[in-house]
Amino acid sequence: MSWKTIDDMDFNGKVALVRVDINVPVEAGRVTDATRIEKIVPTVKAIQEKGGKVVLLAHFGRPKGQVVPEMSLRVTLPALEAALGQKVSFAEDCIGGPAKKAVAAMAPGDVLLLENTRFHAGEEKNDPAMAASLAALGQVYVNDAFSAAHRAHASTEGIAHLMASCAGRLMEAELKALDAALGDPMRPVVAVVGGAKVSTKLDLLGNLVEKVNHLVIGGGMANTFLVAQGIEVGASLAERDMADTARAILAKAEEANCAIHLPTDVVVAREFKAGAANQTVAAGACPADAMILDAGPATVTAIADVFTACRTLIWNGPLGAFEIEPFDAATNAAAAKAAELTKAGHLTSVAGGGDTVAALNKAGVAGDFSYISTAGGAFLEWMEGKTLPGVAALG
Repeated sequence: MSWKTIDDMDFNGKVALVRVDINVPVEAGRVTDATRIEKIVPTVKAIQEKGGKVVLLAHFGRPKGQVVPEMSLRVTLPALEAALGQKVSFAEDCIGGPAKKAVAAMAPGDVLLLENTRFHAGEEKNDPAMAASLAALGQVYVNDAFSAAHRAHASTEGIAHLMASCAGRLMEAELKALDAALGDPMRPVVAVVGGAKVSTKLDLLGNLVEKVNHLVIGGGMANTFLVAQGIEVGASLAERDMADTARAILAKAEEANCAIHLPTDVVVAREFKAGAANQTVAAGACPADAMILDAGPATVTAIADVFTACRTLIWNGPLGAFEIEPFDAATNAAAAKAAELTKAGHLTSVAGGGDTVAALNKAGVAGDFSYISTAGGAFLEWMEGKTLPGVAALG
């Protein structure tokens, strides 16, 4: 890893500009889930212990370069103060007079939150003048927002070139976990890729077949691969126009010596609702009027065997319609096996993406994985093998 961490920096008496992701859900003027806020606490505390003054930079919503009062970061103050156990000051702007005045009033150990960076059009344009205005406020830049690292914005990329920069604790943990999964992993490596559509994960599949030893494909996208092999899938969700693309991915995988695992048995139903009458049939025996809504037990057993044979697992996307019972069975069972192997020290397991986190939480095993990334877009782009501007700028 070419980037520095908080341990490499001198914060004594200095102002640390810390880019965080506290773009949290809010209802009726209150934060309803403070998870992202709680995750930045180790970084803030580490800088305080080294004598630094902490200035938080963040975005909130999509104001598109306009001042939108409903998207003010002020709403996060109570949750921030509760998580940090101290008062947090607030500046009405992230640059210019209000920001400079608030920073000038700080003492070591103080925490200041600046207003939404996206209230300025220069943020998303990565405008050099905006980056310079931010950099003028402090001496050290700390990026702790991996979830925003795939955006080349003034507060995530531009600023990092203008001052001493490092990764925060959350960013450091994320990068170490991702390096252990795809950078320099223990082999064999298995990737699970699920979800509805092949078309949204083409770059991902193309990158993974060259990096992993086994690729398990589930969810609606598995149906498209079955169709590509001449297997009828009835009324199931499938992108029939992507059959050629699916065949090309299968050929690329064979060339790269990556074993692709598709369902051999499936759970089908005539209606998409909780508790719908269902049956398990061979993958090639889906009735014309039925839909494939989950992988079957024989498929789950095969997946468990692959997990057991591997040392590293990367997971993105469920194996079936996990939101409704009983079509969450395959995802739950495979997740439980991955958790068991992780707890036994046999498997390094890294998972990420919105649906994935929701599915693993539903299965009750998220806490047993080696690392769960809550960074949707950034996690996917990393899996696709893309360079993340916010990370590259720290190098």
